[in-house]
Amino acid sequence: MTSAKPIKPFAQTGFSYTLSLISGKYKMTILYCIAEYDIVRFNEMKRYIGSVSYKTLSTALKELERDGLVHREEFPQIPPKVEYSLTEKGISMIPILDTMCYWGQDQMRADLERKATEGPKAEKPIETCPVAS
Repeated sequence: MTSAKPIKPFAQTGFSYTLSLISGKYKMTILYCIAEYDIVRFNEMKRYIGSVSYKTLSTALKELERDGLVHREEFPQIPPKVEYSLTEKGISMIPILDTMCYWGQDQMRADLERKATEGPKAEKPIETCPVAS
């Protein structure tokens, strides 16, 4: 008789923990932006992402800082200057994001090739992953 492997609740898995750190519409984009530019100011990040509201960006940055992925440095000057960078923990997530980027590039290429055989639709060119390049 085979013994069944005990089922661990999803909330107790490493995968669940990882998702709890990076879930949210913009968190992975924020991490990738900071990884690409090393040190980023709030308005630079807003321009990079584009579609995010100030409140949403601010909330996501606070959560990433609380979870130890992002370091926030405030400079005592007028006007206020705040810079964001990745912590060691944040840097350790970049290979995961790179892997997702490569997977996405492969899938986009495959989709473009499939669509090319279906008809002559114009598609956007595929950009390379910025951090890994």
